[in-house]
Amino acid sequence: MGFLARILAPVEFSERCVGAARYAKLLAGHSQAELVLLHVLAPAPLEMKAEAWQRHKAQVEQHLNDFLSAELSGIAVRRVLSEGQPASTIVTYAHEQAASLILMPTHGFGPFRRFILGSNTAKVLHDADCPVWTGAHMEEAPPTPAAPIANILCAVDLGPQSATALRWAVELQKQFAARLTLLHATLAIPAMVKSSEANWNVVVRDAAEKELKKLRQETGASAQLLVEAGEPAQVIAAAAGALGADVVVIGRGSAAGGFGRLRSNAYAVIRQSPCPVVSV
Repeated sequence: MGFLARILAPVEFSERCVGAARYAKLLAGHSQAELVLLHVLAPAPLEMKAEAWQRHKAQVEQHLNDFLSAELSGIAVRRVLSEGQPASTIVTYAHEQAASLILMPTHGFGPFRRFILGSNTAKVLHDADCPVWTGAHMEEAPPTPAAPIANILCAVDLGPQSATALRWAVELQKQFAARLTLLHATLAIPAMVKSSEANWNVVVRDAAEKELKKLRQETGASAQLLVEAGEPAQVIAAAAGALGADVVVIGRGSAAGGFGRLRSNAYAVIRQSPCPVVSV
């Protein structure tokens, strides 16, 4: 199976899902992947009669079949209607169908969207065993034909999952002939030792750069290296903005390190990033 053989895009027909589908088309078109549009229908209310439920189900299925039908022409698309609880159904389907990637919006709303991570998205991020592409700005995806991915930022905590995240970023880089930057955010210098900034540069920064170089050599990555001090999510968001990154790649499977199993830093990265984030 190739790098991206099957992309799963859960849809609930919102503008955010339209944007997500456009990113999915961009990736599927470059990878010749199958795109699966999955809509999860909540179980029928107890008070609803069977005939009414079947009519409702048929209407939803027709809506799914019509969803971006013209815009997604030219790629292999499969549309699936399932019933159950959204997050668990998405995770189970992705596992059983060997999805290479789940692509879905954060489901943030209104002016506070950058501070919200929808419960279904959070559950999928935590439980899925494949990479998950998400972001707070999915509805801002350009219409087809979408602009290519030119800049990728891979942020690592130097924990066990770092090499996996970087290898995924390298594969994405190859698909789009993109520029790749490898970033590590170190602890900020405590205020009481600001006078020791030169020493920090020598000890902490050099040590981090050494580890990044080892990681780059281990994975065969062609990437620029960047080490910055500060709170990880803020450092990553600032670097993504400064570099004009089209996507940020982070690890989420480490048992230790700054990101852990999608702990608070990773949630904050997703909320604050100016571009989509792939957690690998």
